[in-house]
Order: sequence, then structure tokens, then C-alpha cells
Amino acid sequence: MAIQFSNRLKDFAPSEIGEILEVTQKPEIISFAGGLPAPELFPIEDVKQACKTVLENQGAAALQYSTTEGYIPLRKQICERMKALDMESPVEDVIITTGSQQALDLTGKIFLDEGDVVICESPTYLAAINAFKTYQCKFVEIPMDDEGMSMVELEKSLKEYPHAKFIYTIPDFQNPTGRTLSLERRKKIIALANQYDIPIVEDNPYGAVRFAGEMLPPIKHFDTEGRVIYLSTFSKIFSPGLRLGWIYAAPHYIQRYIFLKESTDLHSNIFSQMITAAYMEAVDIEGHIDKIKEVYKERRNLMVDCIEREFPKDIHYTTPEGGLFLWVELPPQIDTKELFYKALKNNVAFVPGAPFYPNGGHKNAFRLNYSNMSNEKILEGMKRLGDVLKEVLDA
Repeated sequence: MAIQFSNRLKDFAPSEIGEILEVTQKPEIISFAGGLPAPELFPIEDVKQACKTVLENQGAAALQYSTTEGYIPLRKQICERMKALDMESPVEDVIITTGSQQALDLTGKIFLDEGDVVICESPTYLAAINAFKTYQCKFVEIPMDDEGMSMVELEKSLKEYPHAKFIYTIPDFQNPTGRTLSLERRKKIIALANQYDIPIVEDNPYGAVRFAGEMLPPIKHFDTEGRVIYLSTFSKIFSPGLRLGWIYAAPHYIQRYIFLKESTDLHSNIFSQMITAAYMEAVDIEGHIDKIKEVYKERRNLMVDCIEREFPKDIHYTTPEGGLFLWVELPPQIDTKELFYKALKNNVAFVPGAPFYPNGGHKNAFRLNYSNMSNEKILEGMKRLGDVLKEVLDA
């Protein structure tokens, strides 16, 4: 059958990372692969009560169509949370999205045509790569160190690619590396964006989950020209299954997001929005987040201790101050995709690093998630992984 698909699908191939994650679902496998929050921390009883409150008080509205911009009480609550992060935002500049993944896709729709350039960290968030790649863009990767994206290399790329559409960055506990952009570099990236007249897409799903070090103001806090588009989500601090994120940006961006979102899904799930708003009205969400941080800190510490104890010594790894991930770099001759299948035979899994580099290469790293497994499984899984690494590196 001669089916004619769009040009953007001409290089379509099944997701390699999707295939990897699929094989990690067997119950006997201890998986550090997914980016899943700890399910035992979901506030199920509080959500039950929020559902009851919504249905009893606003049942018809909860089951009806709603506005594209999102539920006003929830948007006001988001503005209050962002105010605590040194961002003053009128409710009109905030819209609700179906998870931050929709925000990434809408960003691609707004900015990208075939051949356009996106400047990003190297490595960067795999789902952002996939979202932007759909619009047939090109990626310019900026190397990182322990303070985040290199500002020297960023300025070189801004000079070389003066028509780049935007800078994409995850400044807090970056996925996949767990690194955090330093305060000085946050100020510098704004200065460079102003100088070279380019938007910044600041993706911040993890910032609230800081369990060590000092809180840093978002890049958006330093934005005096309305060029930063700030994305965040309830997935890491409340519930990923409710699929709620948000965009905070200047009106000239927000109007375009609303226009494209309306044609995409009309509006995000209004029942989910009302449940979340009712939960936040009734419960101290900061107290809930504190519980999350306490557990994740303990699990990060345990994983780092296991690396020190169980892994060979000639490796490098990050020690994040928050978020869900840490990043391991092996000697350059090691291909972690091959290592993945060896680890799988030992019933332990991680995500190989190569897919996080939009232009390929860099096969000697991998990402570990510490949020989803219990302490007992972290201890056992890291021992299994250490045994595989010793076998490979000693060969």
C-alpha cells in the first residue's frame, strides 16, 4: 500500500530507548532506568478526598469542557509557588499543559521549521530531543562541567549560529546528569541571550526537589526582557499520572501557545486540574515535597555509597543536590549499550548515555535513577551492576 506520510516522518524509527525500557519491565529486574517518582509517596488518601470535594461541589464543571488556558484557581496557586522562587507572574502569563512534555512539543511547533537550530546542553533530556526533532531541527550541543553548560562555548555557538531559534536548558538537577547551573552562569546566560537576542526555554521539572545545598533563583528570575519561557510540572512533586504541567512566559509567547494548544487538545484534563487545586487548597504541598526530598536524599546517598564501594575506581560520577538522577562516565572504550545487555542478564538495568546526545557519539556513559527503587533494591541492584562493571573493565 503506497501510504504517503509527512516529510517529518521520513526518518521515523521506533524509539531505541523505548525498546530498552520495555525489556526492563520484568519483575525480576531491578531497574534504575526510568525517571519514575517513588509510588509509595503518592498522597492517595488526600487525592481521594480531593476527588470527593471536586465532585460534590463542582461535579458538572469537572466533567465539562473548559478553557484552553487552564483552571484559574490552579493557575493562581502556581503563581504563588513561583513567587516563592523569586518569580512574580500574573495569572494571565501562566497556562496549564498536559504535562511538561506537551509544553516541549508546543515549543517546537511555535519556533521550529526544517533546518532550524536549537542550542542545548550536551547531553540533554531525551524526550526534549524527540519533541524538537519531530520538527526537523538541528542541534548544537554545548559541553558541560560540574557547574552546568559552558558559557564560553555557548557564546561561540551564538556567534556561529546567529539565527538559532532558542537555547534549551535544564538548570536544576539536569536530566540526565543531575548537574546544576551555577548562579554566575544563570546571570551570564541571560546576558548572552539579551546580547544575541535569542529566547531561552528553561525546563524546570526537578527544581522543587532540592535536598542539599542552597536554592538558586530560576533563570527566569533574571529575565528583564521577557525572553525566558519557563516550563514546569506537577509530575515530580505530586502525581505524574494526572499529566499536568505549566508554561510561564511573556504575553507574546503565551498567546501563541494558547492558539496552538487549542488546536491540539482544546484543554488539559479539567478534572485533574480541579483535583490538584483542591489538594493544594486542603494540604500543605510543601510538607509533602519535604517528605519526597527526605526519601530521595537517603536513596541518593545510598546509591553514591554503593558506587564507592561496589564500582571499579576508574570511573566518574555526579553527586546531584536534588532531582532523580546521577550520571556515570566510564573509560572511553566502553560502550554502555553493550554493557546494558550484560547487566540485563544480571537482572539490573540503567539507561545507556548515547541517546541523550542529539548528534550521537559519547557511548561511554549511563544514567541511574535513585528515586524509584527501595533501599534494599538499591543495595542489591548496585552490587549486581558493580559485578558487571568489574567483569567488563577487568577483561
